[in-house]
Amino acid sequence: MTFFWKRVYPTIWLGGVALFLVFGVFSRAGFQDPIFLVVPLIMLAFGTILFKTLVWNLVDAVYDAGDSLVIRNKGRKHVVPLSEIKNVSATMFMNPPRITLRLANPGELGADVRFMLPRRFFLNPFAKSKVAVDLIERVGRARRGIGADAGGN
Repeated sequence: MTFFWKRVYPTIWLGGVALFLVFGVFSRAGFQDPIFLVVPLIMLAFGTILFKTLVWNLVDAVYDAGDSLVIRNKGRKHVVPLSEIKNVSATMFMNPPRITLRLANPGELGADVRFMLPRRFFLNPFAKSKVAVDLIERVGRARRGIGADAGGN
């Protein structure tokens, strides 16, 4: 779903607003009533800021490799050991839901790595993500130097 949220959805949304703006210009409605030009311009600015803040900063994919995470972004692969992650935070009530990793040694990926949580459809929208809880526990064990086999894994 990351491809959809980073590429398809912004293209549809921003393209639709731009199309509305173009129709406003060519139908001359924008010149008779400036609201037909002002509102789409505000929506384009707001949408661009929103997508830049919430969507375009997500990495393309994150894979679990046991004692590390394999992160793919912009065609490049990065391996981050769990012990190099300072903090894991999950944001469930944001669309799309995401996990943010704060890295101890920022590199090419920067200090924070954000990725989408897998979609789970369940009856309790307030339930914690099992993926996030598991990752938080495993990062905590790795930072304390406890092996990956400890704690029932």
